[in-house]
Amino acid sequence: MHKTRVIIMGAAGRDFHNFNVYFRNNDEYEVVAFTATQIPGIEERVYPLELAGKNYPKGIPIYPEEKLPELISKFDVDQVIFAYSDVSHEYVMHKASIALASGADFRLMGLKSTMLKAKVPVVSVCAVRTGSGKSQTSRKVTKILRGIGLRVVVVRHPMPYGNLRRQVCQRFATFEDLDKYECTIEEREEYEPHLRNGIVVYAGVDYEKILHSAEKEADIIIWDGGNNDLPFFKPDLHIVVVDPHRPGHEIRYHPGETNLRMADVVVINKVKTAEKQKIEAVKRNICEVNPNAVIIEAASPITVDKPELVKDKRVLVVEDGPTLTHGDMPYGAGIIAARKLGAREIIDPRPYAFGSITKAFEKYKHLELVLPALGYGKEQIGELEKVINAVPCDVVVIGTPVDLRRVLRLNKPAVKVTYELEELTSPNLEQLLKRFLRELGKI
Repeated sequence: MHKTRVIIMGAAGRDFHNFNVYFRNNDEYEVVAFTATQIPGIEERVYPLELAGKNYPKGIPIYPEEKLPELISKFDVDQVIFAYSDVSHEYVMHKASIALASGADFRLMGLKSTMLKAKVPVVSVCAVRTGSGKSQTSRKVTKILRGIGLRVVVVRHPMPYGNLRRQVCQRFATFEDLDKYECTIEEREEYEPHLRNGIVVYAGVDYEKILHSAEKEADIIIWDGGNNDLPFFKPDLHIVVVDPHRPGHEIRYHPGETNLRMADVVVINKVKTAEKQKIEAVKRNICEVNPNAVIIEAASPITVDKPELVKDKRVLVVEDGPTLTHGDMPYGAGIIAARKLGAREIIDPRPYAFGSITKAFEKYKHLELVLPALGYGKEQIGELEKVINAVPCDVVVIGTPVDLRRVLRLNKPAVKVTYELEELTSPNLEQLLKRFLRELGKI
């Protein structure tokens, strides 16, 4: 029997999940390769036998995405599966055009093919773009549910950028676990705030195994989304965050628009810092594509642990990496805090960059006065540390969710910016969650 030959285009996350749940034991298909993009250093690996299964005794090779036309020809590929997130609809169709012109079909996989059903209720927190405010929203949800007396476990969207064999199913309960698994800065940014709040976090590569493990210690699971991707678990309540600083993006980016269309609750974040007409434009788009969604307006007020160190000082601002890079934001909470606290000057970090940090500035030309906290491996973390230490400033303003003072050896004082969700309209998340739980008979 002829097997349909497949390449899965990804970025070390959704691509592996789609393979695991749909293709791994499917004798009608042969996945001949993955391609990788977005994240540096994740190509030229092999998806190992331990994860690929018995049909792939040598594992599955992972190639750079730019080789896609060559790979379609080399492996006589029938289908190309697009499986990564936070890209414009136009971008997706450019990739489709490359696949079609090379002779292969182009495919997007939907909810029925890729979602796992949990034995316990699942509340998912996703977004329409990276940097909209998922993290503070998921923290707010976990705080509410724990306050009700439920055992809450967070399952985070995957970020397996290291040794895949060691990342099959990871459980994080302490900061020491972050060191144990040699987490990247991006991973720490997502896990550390939950750990600080006493919440167990699961992540990894095989989300069926992760789900079975999480179910054993949870009354309810929080799916904490990555980028603007869809949940891997079927949600019983789907909360989606939108950003009025980027109006229109909620209906122009993949798969963020899908998230918006399937949302039960839409949180319009950052309304205190966005222009009124932009907020109204976002509201119109929400009502047009999902008129049944409950809308909550919210803000993310910023606090700084040592504000006195910033006033009248020359500062370097380090921001959340993904928000600045594939999230396309020119600044984040760090810049807002520095300006609010009266920094005398915000230093441009570009003249002091080198290595992969220089390449990031060349790729993301909208970045000027901010340094993205890139740290996808030991080498890049080392480069980030050297760049920060080379910038002639008085203080470093850390706008990332992770406290970089725990990860890097800095040669100058640093302050940490934090932000939490503040709801401004009713019904709020607590009211909606309690209504949801009453309907399930949980309270």
